[in-house]
Amino acid sequence: MASITPHKDGYRAQLKVGKLRDSGVFRTQREAKAWAAQRETELRAQAAKPESSRHTVREMLVKYSEEVSTKKEGERHERLRIAGFLRLFPEIAELSLDELTTPVLGKWRDARLKAVATGTVQRDVNWLRNACTIARQEWHWMTHNPFEGFRHPGDGAPRERRVDPWKEVRPIVRALGYVSGQAPETKSQEVALVFLIALRSAMRAGEILQLGADTLDIGRRTVTVKHKMQYKTKRPRVIPLPRGAVRLLRPVAGRKVCFTLTSASLDALFRKTRARLKIEDLHFHDSRAEALTRLARKVDVLTLAKISGHLDLEMLSRVYYRESAESIAARL
Repeated sequence: MASITPHKDGYRAQLKVGKLRDSGVFRTQREAKAWAAQRETELRAQAAKPESSRHTVREMLVKYSEEVSTKKEGERHERLRIAGFLRLFPEIAELSLDELTTPVLGKWRDARLKAVATGTVQRDVNWLRNACTIARQEWHWMTHNPFEGFRHPGDGAPRERRVDPWKEVRPIVRALGYVSGQAPETKSQEVALVFLIALRSAMRAGEILQLGADTLDIGRRTVTVKHKMQYKTKRPRVIPLPRGAVRLLRPVAGRKVCFTLTSASLDALFRKTRARLKIEDLHFHDSRAEALTRLARKVDVLTLAKISGHLDLEMLSRVYYRESAESIAARL
């Protein structure tokens, strides 16, 4: 039933049908009653529909972005990916959830594979599948699984790129103006030091940028940092530091925050320097694989996984261990 009450110079009509609510302000009581009667009929028809037909893909992704992505360490990147999906595929975004089917996702996957790398599509599949799972299991917005029978694009061939210490690392560090053993004074020098630490510790750039008095223990040679899966594990990651990384960190170890860089400025300065030196196909993240490949010569695989934070040894071996067959043969 609708509730109609006086409101300033007119009447306010409010009604509730199940979980659905609506209200409006009208000049006369007759108009308010007429609207309430019509609107109540519409809401009853809407309430009779299943949840999956009452919510759109856009609603699901906006809710997921605001309630789930914000709790992840990689919040910024995931929310940018979701925003990009809504911008690039509006026809899918406006579908009701019961219209989001496996064939629809298959066409989206094929269109995406023509524009971006396989790994990018796989990352998009991961968050989209998780959003559908939460919408189905937790919010009860869906009754079907659109990813059942979906053919995954795969991860593509892993990179085999190694980082050359003489032809690449040394020129980059010099171009950035870093002086060994001295605390960096400019952001460019900070980029160089972060890169060198990554090459020795196998830490991610985001982990190194968290270093400071609260996270770095030089005495114990450990670092305690947040990581992208902490929203699940509920605990930070403790990383052991090789002596080479400790030596690099000593000049900045006394600072409350070791580095003033943001992830965006680090990425921009590194790319700019790489381009100026005409070094091709080098990503900052290659430093992590290079460090793990070098450390694999010194420690067993379980210790290496403890250093890298990998629970999946297959991922560690396939993606991050990049020693060539020729190099291995030379040591046999």
